[in-house]
Amino acid sequence: MPVLTLKFTKDERKLGEYTLEKGKSVNIGRLEDNDIVIENLAVSGHHAKVDSVGEKFLLTDLGSKNGTFVNEEQVRGTHWLQHGDIIIIGKHFLAFTYAPGEAGAEENPDPMQQTMVMDTESYRRMVAKNSARTEKKTAGKSADEPVGVLSFLSGGEGEADLTKKLTKIGKNASSDIIVTGLTIGQTAATISKRPDGYYLSYVGGLSKPRVNGDSVRESIQLNQFDTIEIGSLKMQFLYK
Repeated sequence: MPVLTLKFTKDERKLGEYTLEKGKSVNIGRLEDNDIVIENLAVSGHHAKVDSVGEKFLLTDLGSKNGTFVNEEQVRGTHWLQHGDIIIIGKHFLAFTYAPGEAGAEENPDPMQQTMVMDTESYRRMVAKNSARTEKKTAGKSADEPVGVLSFLSGGEGEADLTKKLTKIGKNASSDIIVTGLTIGQTAATISKRPDGYYLSYVGGLSKPRVNGDSVRESIQLNQFDTIEIGSLKMQFLYK
């Protein structure tokens, strides 16, 4: 399993190591109820989180005030983590690494050999550089790229566009689509956007999601007009 190694950027003193486990989430922030606590006023109370999704790990910024960066690029919502990635939060960084020979490990430079000094000027440079990249990407994006949509049949109204890399469904208040019920998990299911389409994955709770009447135990690719049921929610998946 991969490890997050927490260090302070000024002296690279190791502050802790945290093993990421399959099927579990790790919360990062200033408050004590987080799994990784970073006591710094530049860090939001609940700043970011890392979710296990299938065989991969997804970093999500939780609307933090000062932002979350990976390899000096600001995270706009979510980011799929790769071996060697450096997550920058305030004046601390977390190195995401696999053990040598472990599935997912790549021949990237050892992130611990890299030195970063965060100050106000360098922070502004990162934000400015990221803004320029974002504008360039937006200008070159095709308007014809299909986007997945969930159309509510019951338990909700209207549509939900699946524009994020990971859409969370559950009874937790931070979920993108909230559904209530005693058997519903805090995060009951996720829908991940991948290069070859959208995938629905079961995460937790006694009530498993159903696609076209069949229970989803792990992950399934969604097709046009598939019907999804989670608790009292019934939705249809469409491309538009």
